Amino acid sequence: QVQLVESGGGLVQAGGSLRLSCAASGDTFSINVIGWFRQAPGKQRELVASITSTGATNYLDSAKGRFTLSRDRAANTIYLQMNSLEPEDTAIYYCHAEAFHSNGGVKGLYNYWGQGTQVTVSS
Repeated sequence: QVQLVESGGGLVQAGGSLRLSCAASGDTFSINVIGWFRQAPGKQRELVASITSTGATNYLDSAKGRFTLSRDRAANTIYLQMNSLEPEDTAIYYCHAEAFHSNGGVKGLYNYWGQGTQVTVSS
């Protein structure tokens, strides 16, 4: 299994910056892709940024140029640097990992989620 622990959310004014961290533990070698989703009140959860085991990144269109996802392999931690934050970025941000391994004796793709961290951007 994989465990994900997030930190770094908070309250910031529009135009400000925040950095989110997600520390992974457990069977981290089985992770295919890891990244961040967010969910605003009344909206569906959406992918913000992700990185694959080979280093390929993917960003939400509205995050391109403002957010940067990076990885510290030695620490099994990913970071989401968020600059030029807008009120529309207000949401709960969840770390997510997809891993291919055996779980309960069944081998397959499994999704893991962190507990979520609140990001609030005031106008």
